Amino acid sequence: MPSIVGNIKILSVGPSSTVQIGDVAIINLASSSKTYAGANSFNTGDNFGPNISNNQASSTNTNDPDAIDTVAGG
Repeated sequence: MPSIVGNIKILSVGPSSTVQIGDVAIINLASSSKTYAGANSFNTGDNFGPNISNNQASSTNTNDPDAIDTVAGG
């Protein structure tokens, strides 16, 4: 059934917002991101106990030769 939309006042739309007015069949929200981190980067706290890691010769490869990655939600 068609909808009748009256006056609309949108004050703000942020970068991750969705504005839908009227009838809709499907709304597909998607996002994507990449994270580069070196060895032992995601450890938290001050004391790692017996799990001490030696990463003196560590490096993170951030080379990404493809121009376009898979589209989120596609």
